[in-house]
Amino acid sequence: MISQKAKYALRALVSLARIGRGETMMIGEISRTQAIPKKFLEQILLELKRAGYVGSRRGRAGGYELVVAPEHIMYGEVLRLIDGPIAPLPCLSKIAYRKCEDCKDEAACEIRHVFERVTLATRAVLDRTSLADSLHLEDLPVDAA
Repeated sequence: MISQKAKYALRALVSLARIGRGETMMIGEISRTQAIPKKFLEQILLELKRAGYVGSRRGRAGGYELVVAPEHIMYGEVLRLIDGPIAPLPCLSKIAYRKCEDCKDEAACEIRHVFERVTLATRAVLDRTSLADSLHLEDLPVDAA
């Protein structure tokens, strides 16, 4: 399950993607339209700014803007930035691998085998779905495979 922080980060990025690159949106407007607590949103946008996804401008035309094209911001990248590894079991993490304490043999673990398939499929979808794609997902059929 993704954290509320990651969900808010994605909602803020999608809001900025909707208005277009080079356009700004005030933090209060993002907070209001996306129902994100303003103080929490400030922290999230600062983290996204440090990561190079958004920029901020001061003044009359100020606010936050995307500095990376929406088609180049993948859901998987943002989730890893905010929440860390995308893995339901520690033994499936690429960047924070840890052997499960109660597992005697990973190669023979039936649970690991099932969740490995789930994890690979999840990562594949998240790593190939951009903010731009998500703005048009309602137009795409759901893959029930």
